[in-house]
Amino acid sequence: MAVKYAKRMDLFKTSELGDILKLIEKPEIISFAGGLPASELFPVEEMKNISVKVLDECGEEALQYSSSQGYLPLRKHIAERMNKKNQTNVSHEDILITSGSQQALDFAGNVFLDEGDVVLCESPSYLGALNAFKGYQPKIVEIETDKEGMLPEALEKALKENDNVKFIYVIPDFQNPTGITWSLERRKKFMEVVNEYEIPVLEDNPYGELRYEGEYLPSLKALDTKGLVIYLGTFSKIFCPGYRMGWTCASKDILSKFITSKENSDLQTSTISQRDISKFIDEYDLDAHIENIKATYKKRRDVMIKCMKEEFPKGVSFTNPHGGLFTWVELPEQLNAQELMKKCVENNVAYVPGGFFFPNGNKENYFRLNYSSCKEERIAEGIKRLGQVLKEAIRESETVDLEV
Repeated sequence: MAVKYAKRMDLFKTSELGDILKLIEKPEIISFAGGLPASELFPVEEMKNISVKVLDECGEEALQYSSSQGYLPLRKHIAERMNKKNQTNVSHEDILITSGSQQALDFAGNVFLDEGDVVLCESPSYLGALNAFKGYQPKIVEIETDKEGMLPEALEKALKENDNVKFIYVIPDFQNPTGITWSLERRKKFMEVVNEYEIPVLEDNPYGELRYEGEYLPSLKALDTKGLVIYLGTFSKIFCPGYRMGWTCASKDILSKFITSKENSDLQTSTISQRDISKFIDEYDLDAHIENIKATYKKRRDVMIKCMKEEFPKGVSFTNPHGGLFTWVELPEQLNAQELMKKCVENNVAYVPGGFFFPNGNKENYFRLNYSSCKEERIAEGIKRLGQVLKEAIRESETVDLEV
């Protein structure tokens, strides 16, 4: 049968990353690959109570269609939390509820991108965002990034050299994959460039509330004076990803385009799920729940960093994030993390090779580790196994160098 598909489907062939993730699903493998929250921290009993209350109090409304923009009380909760946590000054009118922030990434492509348009992003950047944009066939340009964030001079150079830049995609807080957080000075300089060129910014902030030490910094949205920043948030990392509940906060004109995309995509996010989360915030202390998550993740991060310092060989470096879910490992240039992955799986430990996070490739001596979803003893054992593989790989590469 001659079934003909859209040309864009050729862009979404099964990736090597997909093959790797299938391989590491075996229970005996200690996986640092996924970005999963700790499922044992989900408020299961509380949500049983909430679900019953929602159905008892407003069952007919909860099971009915509802507004494309989202449940009003939940949008009010979100605006209040943003103003408190992110130092913004927004209202519920600025909020659209989405099916996870991943849906909003797709909407950004739908709203802004035609084939050949340019997207600027950090180097490296979140793989899920790059894949969301890919279907709209843009040109993705990486901007050099250091431990304080995107370099303003590199950003300005890219803006001068590339026509038709539609938006800049960034994760300023506990970035995926590196775990770095932009300094306040870097945020201000970034926004100076953005304001000069008047380019929209997609600020993705799934991890911002998961800070383990130090002061919360103002979001880019809080520094936005021209309505250029589109803020993406989610309950997936601070509550439960299974609800698929995210939001977009933007200026009126931009948000209206995202609402149109929502109407044309899935009409609305689950009515009952929105009411469940809003009711949880009414009945329980979400901040206390997040503090519990933070305490657990901080302990796991500390174990991972301590073990890496002890087990990883000289020449291997890594970030020590102040929050979020990930640390980023840099290997000596002669090592290829994707090739090493095969040896790691043989030793029942896994990570995500870093090359996937660079849109233009050619950087294979990195990998990402997640510490949130493994308990401390498994982290220690997994890092020990990983250290053994790295030591052996470095010895072998040094032997080859001597032979040459």
